[in-house]
Amino acid sequence: MTHQRSLSRRNALATIGAAAGTAAVSGLASADGEGKVEVNVGFENGKGKRAAKRRADEVVREFDFDVMTMRMPEQATDGLENNPNVRYVEENGTMHKLAQDTPYGIGQTDATTAIASGFTGAGADVAVIDTGIDADHPDLQGNLGKGAYAVQCSYNCDYGWGDDEGHGTHCAGTVGAIDNDRGVVGVAPGATLHSVKVLGSNGGGSYSDIAAGIEYTANQGWDVGSLSLGGGYSSAVADACRYAYDNGVLLVAAAGNSGPCTDCVGYPAALSECVAVSAVDDGENLANFSSTGPEVELAAPGVGVESTKLGGGTEFLSGTSMACPHVSGVGALLMAEGYTNTEARQRLRNTADDLGLGSNEQGSGAVDADGALGI
Repeated sequence: MTHQRSLSRRNALATIGAAAGTAAVSGLASADGEGKVEVNVGFENGKGKRAAKRRADEVVREFDFDVMTMRMPEQATDGLENNPNVRYVEENGTMHKLAQDTPYGIGQTDATTAIASGFTGAGADVAVIDTGIDADHPDLQGNLGKGAYAVQCSYNCDYGWGDDEGHGTHCAGTVGAIDNDRGVVGVAPGATLHSVKVLGSNGGGSYSDIAAGIEYTANQGWDVGSLSLGGGYSSAVADACRYAYDNGVLLVAAAGNSGPCTDCVGYPAALSECVAVSAVDDGENLANFSSTGPEVELAAPGVGVESTKLGGGTEFLSGTSMACPHVSGVGALLMAEGYTNTEARQRLRNTADDLGLGSNEQGSGAVDADGALGI
């Protein structure tokens, strides 16, 4: 029997085993009481930490990188913002999934050549930081590793990290659906997929929950964090990304679906620690919904992408959310071969295919698996 537990403060999604294992972090409700707010506080030192705790009614979450999520009276935040020992105080806002309405992208990224040459990503660990993963999907069961959640699955769930929306299951299939002669195959069909559920059934999750999922990925020592989500800037999420990147995680993020536009890459993709991925179609044209900007590092298929569907079978979805896991999968192929996160990132850029698009649209170009692997 699987045991689930909820942790209220020291939250880094401590895990309980593999495959059938699950772990919990308490979800965050709206601040209770009139005039109360939920904020993320980044502090410079112990003085700042103590000052924040004195003003807080409740410490909801404490991170390894000098940030706490707290509930406090709204007026208490004013003093903290002016405290020289406090780096920032931000509202604990939300980010959301990034989705639009035989996967051509696997061939378009040359992952088919890589797989045929024996490069499957076996030995690499990929965290799908999303709405969860369907543990019963036959194309995903064989590759599932650990599961953890900051937002608990709300219905039709075997595990707290299960998928109750479908977005994470679709992204997971593109990364690493197994090669089993049915359904679809992923870019890295030998990689281990870990469900890190930070988005709820409505597709949204708080900054604090998302930061907790990124921190947990780093603390597990996993290779790739796939982030098909986005929104406005969060200092707590930025700190989490810096922590994960410094601890060896290759962070891949969807650029956003705000196009057509010229400088509109969302967060966390716009952070320097993340590989921002724009979307192209099967003719390698920029998708009209794709966000663009100087932060874009790579392009990948994101229009009408077929992948695993919650409840079984497959479905077609579009969005930079669908482009992101193509790059996460190729990153897994490289890291399975011994590349570090920074080496893999540079290799992805150096071997990308120039599509003739603007640099703010494609970055270095389209991700190319066999080029990256030197096949």
